Amino acid sequence: MPLSGRVPTLASMPLNPVLAKKAITDLLVALGHDPKDEPALTETPELVVEALQRDWLCGYTVDVPKLFASAIENTLQTTAIVVVSGIAISSLCPHHLLPAEGTATVAYWPGETVLGLGTVARVVDAYARRLTLQEQIGQNVVLSLMQHGRAKGAYCRLELRHACLRLRGPKQRDALVTSTHTAGAFETPQGQSQLSQALHGEQPA
Repeated sequence: MPLSGRVPTLASMPLNPVLAKKAITDLLVALGHDPKDEPALTETPELVVEALQRDWLCGYTVDVPKLFASAIENTLQTTAIVVVSGIAISSLCPHHLLPAEGTATVAYWPGETVLGLGTVARVVDAYARRLTLQEQIGQNVVLSLMQHGRAKGAYCRLELRHACLRLRGPKQRDALVTSTHTAGAFETPQGQSQLSQALHGEQPA
């Protein structure tokens, strides 16, 4: 999916631990389970808030442009397309507050800089660990590589299994949701051809 526009860098979504803990307690009570009466639930509100802050929504605290500050200046004018595959993803679906997990494959065509490989993985993680749709993750990764990584072309393919699809509704336990985003030089026929060669390990003709 070709893209254009600006990408969010540092999203402001401060989690209020006091209100969140109360909300989770109220939800449990509404479900007929009062933490005061059930020992197994005594620490549940606090543990859920901790998981949201530390794990599921920690991407909101990441300043994405700073991640690119570690980029290495490219003095060699390389023409190689960099591909990083198998990047693990965990995200939280905004529709049902259920997790989606899987992997990402990211490719970029270096422009002025060559990025550290860890930077690519951290950018994916920063955008995934938010209350966000799968499509938004790929879009944000690609646009950030273009705008902050100064890439000539960028690509992101996500393959996720969504708990909301596996555990509710049609209950498709083996369903895999795939989304693909491209930007810059990878939107041209020549760029698409070279990207395909890089992704599949083919030698240029």
